[in-house]
This record gives sequence, structure tokens and C-alpha cells, in this order.
Amino acid sequence: MKDGKFVILVADDDPDILYALRLVLEKNDYIMLDAKSAEEGLRVYKAGNPDFLIIDLMMEEVDAGTHFVKELRLLNNKAPIYMLTSVGDSLTLNVDFSELGLDGVFQKPIDFKSLLTTLTVKLK
Repeated sequence: MKDGKFVILVADDDPDILYALRLVLEKNDYIMLDAKSAEEGLRVYKAGNPDFLIIDLMMEEVDAGTHFVKELRLLNNKAPIYMLTSVGDSLTLNVDFSELGLDGVFQKPIDFKSLLTTLTVKLK
């Protein structure tokens, strides 16, 4: 938390996704930190101490997001981590996301109402 607002880290290599999420999050009184790669995400995470993380499954590499999550767990991260994916609902049906170290999955295109509800439940 910074200045009384929750800090959300979004790691995604798509500038349109980052822009849309920034609009929604900042309009709803969250602070958004962004990263365009898993490597950058780790640096931002260490510097920003986010309260919630949204990580794209496939950034610069196919499974960069899952590697990023593993690194976060090694750093003893306690903030909720949600994967952002365009893979489809089959991911949640075929993969136990908790085994990947995730608290949940958001599908692209992201449902902003669902995102805001999740943030309210997980952070407040």
C-alpha cells in the first residue's frame, strides 16, 4: 500500500493491455506499476512491493509468466498472483492453477468488473 492506495503490478508485453488496465485501476483508486517482461517485472516487484500481481502467461517467451511466478515464490511473495491469459477457459479446466503458485486466472479480454470484484475481495 502506498499513500493509502493498494499497489497492483501488471506484467504484460502488450501495451494496449497495460493502457486499458491502467485506466481502469487508476480510475478505481489503485496504483498500477507495469512491466513489459518477466525480468522487468522482477525489478519492479522488488522496488514497488505490490499488494496484488497480474502476470501475462506468455510474454517474451511462451512460459515467461510461470517462470516469473516461481521467482516470486522463491522471494517469499505473499501478495495474490493472478495469471492473465488468452489460452482460454481450457487452462482453468485442465490445469490446477494453485499448483503453479497462482491464486487465480483472468482470461483475455479481461472482464474489468470481475477484476475489480476480485481486487475488492482479495485486498479489502
